[in-house]
Amino acid sequence: MTRREARRYGADLVTAVSPGPRLTRGTHVGYAMGSIGTAAFGTVPGLLLLYYLTDVLGVAAGIAGLVVFLPKAWDVVLNPWIGSRSDRTQSRWGPRRPWMLAGGLTLPLLFVLVFAGPGAPPGLAAVWVAVTFLLAATAYGCFQVPYVAQPAEITDDPGERSTLMSWRVAALALGILLAGAGAPAVVDAFGDGRSGYLAMAVFVAVLLALGMLGAVAGTRRAPTLTRVRSEGRLGATLRLAWASRPFRVLLVGFVVQALGIGVMLAGVPYYSRQVLGDEAAGTLLFGALVGPAILVMPLWLRVSRRLGKRTGLLAASALFVAGAALLVVVPSGGTAVALPLVVLVGLGYAGMQMFPLSMLPDVIAADEGSSGERRAGVFTGVWTAAETLGLAIGPGLLGLLLAVAGYVSSTGDVVVAQSDPAVLAVRLGFSVLPALFVLASLPVLARYRLEPADQETIRA
Repeated sequence: MTRREARRYGADLVTAVSPGPRLTRGTHVGYAMGSIGTAAFGTVPGLLLLYYLTDVLGVAAGIAGLVVFLPKAWDVVLNPWIGSRSDRTQSRWGPRRPWMLAGGLTLPLLFVLVFAGPGAPPGLAAVWVAVTFLLAATAYGCFQVPYVAQPAEITDDPGERSTLMSWRVAALALGILLAGAGAPAVVDAFGDGRSGYLAMAVFVAVLLALGMLGAVAGTRRAPTLTRVRSEGRLGATLRLAWASRPFRVLLVGFVVQALGIGVMLAGVPYYSRQVLGDEAAGTLLFGALVGPAILVMPLWLRVSRRLGKRTGLLAASALFVAGAALLVVVPSGGTAVALPLVVLVGLGYAGMQMFPLSMLPDVIAADEGSSGERRAGVFTGVWTAAETLGLAIGPGLLGLLLAVAGYVSSTGDVVVAQSDPAVLAVRLGFSVLPALFVLASLPVLARYRLEPADQETIRA
């Protein structure tokens, strides 16, 4: 960007800085802790909120799907704005950590409030959840957007970024396992009604606070390497970010995959009860989905170094498709058959999380090197908004599918016998539909590549 263009967009140019030292192990671990918080908020609402609305509060499935979807849709507007503002933030804490602190302090309380509202009538309960979930999504955006932007600007070394991402994804897998398996277990321990879900919310709030505030403290000594500070009008920088072909291709493929993941996560409790006939099997399914991620991460990291990140992402996605598609033939009550297939899905899911997260900083660094502009916040604002929207649309689609199939909502401990079409909708929503979304992402992601000049920029 020229100085004339900078003045036009209200940008403020500063002098480049030289690359900083390698990150310490404390910074690796400290940064990774934030993913425990993002995993908790990214997983639990998609896993339990739709079911809480339909089978605890008695909200109709179609309305419940909208309640889950609309607050997340707000992130499409909010997150790019947060990214742009954090790009321009100046403080002794750096541009990102003040925003991260604000989100880390407010989100835990707001998350508890989502499950602390009235239980009746269903309309009032739905409004309470929608409003508090909207506020929680806003607080989450304040943390998530600058958090995702950090790796592109705290180190110029792509190898260092890969190491940072490997720590982050390992923590992400741990967070998903703790929140995804722990949350349903807490609900079961305290009863399946509102009291159980409130206890679960307190448990998740602790994870949120530990992870997010831990990342704020853990990155306090991380450098901020900035070539140019050049963020002006949000609309102009959004267009410039979208003009990056590697970013555009990676984003579209990632969002399509998020749709499939969102549908599958929301389907876990329904599949456990209606197909496997055991509500407690949801904890086993979720453990089988995310547990392998911790063990398989070194394998995916080796694939990344030997075959490349794009090849690794395509291979991981293919494993997910195969495992998810086969789940449709699991017989009623067939938990023992379902678990190995969910483990296969989990192996693919681990790679589908790791590779895009390690590719995004490369794209941002390449853009910064070629343009001379710092717009990591805008890139990650668009990225997190699209990801959140995809994960929110997933449960909404499942709610719509259940509504069309005639799924009957219930309250408290009331057990409703569902029709055959409703059970079929549950089965398809947990297997075929996620597989089709991820399958559709493969031709898009196959087009991803950084041009040689861009890769030289990253290594520079």
